[in-house]
Amino acid sequence: MFRPRFLPWEYGVRNLLRRPARTVLTLCAVSTVVLLVFVVVGFIRGLEKSLAVSGDPAVVLVYSITAEENIENSSIAGRSPDLLAASVEGVQRRFGVTHVSPELYLGTRVQAATSDKNGLGLVRGVTPSAPLVRRRVQLTEGRWPGPGEIMVGKLVAAKLGCQPEELAIGQLLKFEKKSWKISGRFSSGGSSFESEIWCRLPDFQEALKRQDLSLVAMLMEPGVGSTAVEIFCKERTDLELQALSETAYYASLQKHYKPMRLLAWMVVLLVAGAGIFAGLNMMYGAVSGRIRELATLQAIGYRRRAIMVSLIQEGALLAAAGSLLSALLALFLINGAAVRFTMGAFELRIDSVALLVGCGVGLLLGVAGAIPPAIKALRLPVAQSLKAI
Repeated sequence: MFRPRFLPWEYGVRNLLRRPARTVLTLCAVSTVVLLVFVVVGFIRGLEKSLAVSGDPAVVLVYSITAEENIENSSIAGRSPDLLAASVEGVQRRFGVTHVSPELYLGTRVQAATSDKNGLGLVRGVTPSAPLVRRRVQLTEGRWPGPGEIMVGKLVAAKLGCQPEELAIGQLLKFEKKSWKISGRFSSGGSSFESEIWCRLPDFQEALKRQDLSLVAMLMEPGVGSTAVEIFCKERTDLELQALSETAYYASLQKHYKPMRLLAWMVVLLVAGAGIFAGLNMMYGAVSGRIRELATLQAIGYRRRAIMVSLIQEGALLAAAGSLLSALLALFLINGAAVRFTMGAFELRIDSVALLVGCGVGLLLGVAGAIPPAIKALRLPVAQSLKAI
């Protein structure tokens, strides 16, 4: 007796079209699960990218030795920038200008003038030399802030939880018991600076009634590194300073947020596991109504292996369609969406890794969800299955 090796490919496709309601419901369920996976993986990839692009290998940060990894807690003398510029070799100098940026950095409550709500914002007091050191920062709209003015980063609205219209040029923000007029907007290539508010250093010191600084950022000559600055900090123990390259600083933040990233990957596994169980439930329902059909296929000569392959094909086709649908939704709706975080704000990122993980989970749902119900249905004797209702 001739026993065909496999069922025709068209058979599985036609089966999906014969039950449109069940197919659409299954497709929606798979798409929802995969979309949740895209959201979580997009969060992880966005956080990693924000920390990775924030560091400039040519920039050295000098801050208080007691601040550990939290620059907001740093307090150094206001004369530190001049001492560093005069004592350290290798700092970039162009046209008589030393590329040293004294900065005062603080998290504070910020309120839009048109809103009753306030959010925790990150404010950085800077001087006109800041763009020489923070080379990724680009003014995209308006102008550099003057007295009593500020410029806001691309993601400040997400950080504060307000509407972008409330941060238009000419609008007011209130913090530290003072109203500040927005004079410009800037971007920074996806770095953490995009969730910050920048103002003039003297204005910020006056508002805080402080004369100290949080840190000094120094742009070094190519290939110099942070060694000279570290030696100066060790020699001048009276200043209580420490030096760290900016890339090393953000690498330490990567380690700090590692448990959170691991937790997010655990969420991906849990979502995938829940999706597999949901897929099993749906496939059990789909296969239980086709017991006579499967028995008939065996009676006319098809092996159980061939029928199982056909069932897996149907599940894989549904999962692939659901994964592609979720990928399109993720690229258009999730990619680039801004979310608030303790360090500021960043954009969700649906990159090649996120697409690979999301679509892989989707295909796993289809294949793993189809195998157990298929095995259960095909284990029944053919005669008994032909009598099934």
